[in-house]
Amino acid sequence: MKRPLALRLSALSAATALAAAAGIALTSPEATAATGGVTGYATQNGGTTGGAGGQRVRATTGTEIHAALCGRASSSTPIIIEVEGTINHGNTGKVSSGSCNTAAGVIELKQISNVTLVGVGAGAVFDQLGIHIRQSSNIIIQNVTVRNVKKSGSPTSNGGDAIGMESDVRNVWVDHATLEASGGESEGYDGLFDMKDNTQYVTLSYSVLRNSGRGGLIGSSESDLSNGYVTFHHNRYENIDSRAPLLRGGTAHAYNNHYVSLNESGINSRAGAKVKVDNNYFEDSKDVLGTFYTDQRGSWQVAGNVFDNVTWSSPGSENYPAGPNPQSTTTVNIPYAYTPDAAGCVPDVVRRTAGAGTGLQVSDGNCTPQTPAPDPSTPTTPPPTTPGPTEPGGANLSLGAGADGSSKADGTSYGNVRDGNLSTYWSPSGSTGSVSVKWGSATSVSRVVVREASGATGVVRAWRLLNADTGAVLATGTTAGTATFPQTSLKKITFEITSASGTPRVAEFETYAS
Repeated sequence: MKRPLALRLSALSAATALAAAAGIALTSPEATAATGGVTGYATQNGGTTGGAGGQRVRATTGTEIHAALCGRASSSTPIIIEVEGTINHGNTGKVSSGSCNTAAGVIELKQISNVTLVGVGAGAVFDQLGIHIRQSSNIIIQNVTVRNVKKSGSPTSNGGDAIGMESDVRNVWVDHATLEASGGESEGYDGLFDMKDNTQYVTLSYSVLRNSGRGGLIGSSESDLSNGYVTFHHNRYENIDSRAPLLRGGTAHAYNNHYVSLNESGINSRAGAKVKVDNNYFEDSKDVLGTFYTDQRGSWQVAGNVFDNVTWSSPGSENYPAGPNPQSTTTVNIPYAYTPDAAGCVPDVVRRTAGAGTGLQVSDGNCTPQTPAPDPSTPTTPPPTTPGPTEPGGANLSLGAGADGSSKADGTSYGNVRDGNLSTYWSPSGSTGSVSVKWGSATSVSRVVVREASGATGVVRAWRLLNADTGAVLATGTTAGTATFPQTSLKKITFEITSASGTPRVAEFETYAS
């Protein structure tokens, strides 16, 4: 029988109290993407680096996350999106461009690559809103909390999965995440970490999955066998009914995980799946390993695990538990190097390292948490949020040119952006929109300066600069100021605001030949 919702919620409260007693901060410290720390199967197939080397963008809403993706020069331009605050349905809208394909009500990482999504500052919480990865590759998600995503009831998001991957996904690393629900399918929730339809080379590390009917799966049905090569290590599965995880076909590796209160079943290897299960700690749980709910059996290799107060059911026609004395039924060759902690210290190490807001600590293989070295690409001091524009040389080509745009608020004019007067401005009718400067004949431009009006400095949060003749993206950014690009001959240039913290006010859109 599944635990009632009240028991699930009380378990969540107990876990919170335990964390507080242990001195673990429940709010996230400043963090950076430790891209060099990727482990497991995500190191294979060329490795997983996310947005390493790309532009860093700060986002406080789901719309700003989408705008950052859409503001890239292409769908594969590397980017690191630093997220702070609560992301929910009310602040997550669809943003469109040639470099993205997003949707409202879900964080959509679709048909893109080379992206890191990392929680920073006071923490990043995705509240009732899931993260959907589809037809994408080289993705890192780190130091975030995703909670209470529903597939039924209101509101719904991502099919009820906290993090879901499907349709030709490759190389994903999810690290130091907290994924939680407040019940099972009858309460409207689905899986916390699901992989379907040809998803491969994934690592889930140092994360907490709790208070859910379903921990996660690899393969949506007995015929969806194209998934696999997934590593689970140093995770805490707590108060999960089943699927910790469920594997349909494919190969997986589970080591140094702490499983507490698996209520019905745990690692469910079926339909030809193979899983290496080593140096884990199973506690106060039932049927933690085997093939369950089907006669299509899988296999496992076991070594060094601790089974603490684990009960086992009797074998049946669709029930093949590995215990009470689990033995290996296959051999799994692991292609990467790893140094596991001894199973006896796993509860303590995982308690101190797993989940969002634990300082991205990792184990050294000797049962001692370590703080990783900073990402060398991370600036030691944050850049100013509103840098002043660099004064260019030469004449401002916008003076005397024409102007138009996508919309304008009452009392504003497109022409105000090219009149040389900082006291007049253009505003879109909402928080996003575009304004253009145009000439009667082709004009060479290599630098623009966008000046926000007094009182509106820093309102623009993400933008693109377009060659309006061809639609090509000339530059992107996150604050107004100066942008340079290879000299381009054009008749019309467009400044497109894709995200803002309020109503933008653009006083001047200056253009220069050099």
